[in-house]
Amino acid sequence: MTDTQSKIAVVTGAGSGIGRAVALELLRTGWSVALAGRRAGTLRETAALAAGAPSLVVPTDVSRPEEVAALFTATVDRFGRVDLLFNNAGTFGPGGVPVEDLPYDAWRHVVDTNLNGAFLCAQTAYRTMKEQDPRGGRIINNGSISAHTPRPHSVAYTATKHALTGLTKSLSLDGRPYRIAVGQIDIGNAATDMTRRMRSGVLQANGETAPEPMMDVADVARTVRHMAELPLEANMQFATVLATGMPYIGRG
Repeated sequence: MTDTQSKIAVVTGAGSGIGRAVALELLRTGWSVALAGRRAGTLRETAALAAGAPSLVVPTDVSRPEEVAALFTATVDRFGRVDLLFNNAGTFGPGGVPVEDLPYDAWRHVVDTNLNGAFLCAQTAYRTMKEQDPRGGRIINNGSISAHTPRPHSVAYTATKHALTGLTKSLSLDGRPYRIAVGQIDIGNAATDMTRRMRSGVLQANGETAPEPMMDVADVARTVRHMAELPLEANMQFATVLATGMPYIGRG
C-alpha cells in the first residue's frame, strides 16, 4: 500500500482459477483491478462476477513484451498508477509426460508463460512503480509447492517454479531502494479447474496413483490480499498455503 492508500492492482491469469479468485477478493474489498489473460471472454466473466466494482479487462499474452507493456499503459491510463502486481499467469504443460518424451515446443511454452511472462510483468511493474508518485508498490509472484518439491513427470513446470523463487529474491533485493516490496506465495492443491484431476487420483513419487486433499481457493485469495495490504515497510517474503492433508510434509 502507498502513502495515499490507493489500491490499484494488476492480476494476470485473471480469467480462471486462482487469478479469478484473487481478482474477485480484491474487487470485493475496495481495490480497482486490471484483469489480464489470454481470453477476453473469461476476463469479462470475472468482471461480471464483481459487477459495479472498478475493473479493466485487458487481453494479454504475458510472453509477449509488447502486450505486457500495453497492459500496464492501459492500467495507468485508467487508474493513474499500479500498487500491486499479482504475477499469476501460468500453465502446467502436458501432464504425465516423461522427461525423455517432452517435446521441446511444450517445454518452451511452459518457460515462456511461467518464467519469461513473470519476468516481463515484474520488469514492467518495476518500471512503473519506480517512476510513479508516490513511488513504490508490491509484486506478489505465484510460486507453487513445486518450487520446493516436484511431482513426477513435471520437469518444465517444476523448473520454472524453482526459477521463479530466484526471480522473487532478486526483485525483492533490487526493489528496496524504490519502496518496491516483492514476495511469493507457494500454493498446494487449491480447488480449481486446473487441479480437478487431483480429486480422482494423481501419480505419487512411489509410483502409485492416489487422490489428494484439496482446499478452497478462497483461502488462497484471502492470503494474497493479506500480503497485498501490508504497508510497504513490511513484506511477507514467502508464504505457503496448502491443503492440510496433501502429501508434501514428511512422507505423505
